[in-house]
Amino acid sequence: MESSALLYYGALLPSILAAITCHEYAHARVALLLGDPTAQEQGRVSLNPLSHLDPLGALSFLLVGFGWGKPVPVNRARLRHPRSDFFVSAAGPSTNLLLAFLAAQLFKIPALWDRLTIAGLASNAQVLGLVFIHINLVLGLFNLLPIHPLDGSHVVQNLLPRSQASRFERLNRSYGPILLVLLFASGYVLPVSPLGAVLGPAVQFLKALFLGA
Repeated sequence: MESSALLYYGALLPSILAAITCHEYAHARVALLLGDPTAQEQGRVSLNPLSHLDPLGALSFLLVGFGWGKPVPVNRARLRHPRSDFFVSAAGPSTNLLLAFLAAQLFKIPALWDRLTIAGLASNAQVLGLVFIHINLVLGLFNLLPIHPLDGSHVVQNLLPRSQASRFERLNRSYGPILLVLLFASGYVLPVSPLGAVLGPAVQFLKALFLGA
């Protein structure tokens, strides 16, 4: 394997672990702040990657470029307000987008890169930074898709009037997982992956926006 490939895969695993950990931690922390200690009771308000890692979700990241962590348990009946679920659900993807933005800002600090260049670490740091940004953008945007059980389904549900929200939830719980499986599977059959076609341009747009490219 070429050194560039080794460098890429060496940056990929820690980026996936960090993105998933921060994503799930944000869900758990916001749920606790809004009145639901369920995640805390199960040890999920933690920055330990082992608390949040879903082996299948991490493997999916490596194989197809999209993945997930172990879902944080949320008892919505314990939240202080029914609409608190919006903030709990949005916390994970928002954290990933924020991490991508902050990482991109490091590329705009000349003094930092001067020091890394002198230390001979600039190339490695650049690959790690770009991979970290990409993984966080993918995880954040993927989870914003309004398909159950992704976070976006709860975000959209909480934005709808109550009567429509109930119908949306019933339909999404019944058909969302099937649709998600079909979207994944179709990427192996069709010339273009539907998920890639939807998320790819959005990821590239935000990456260019954050980096100022």
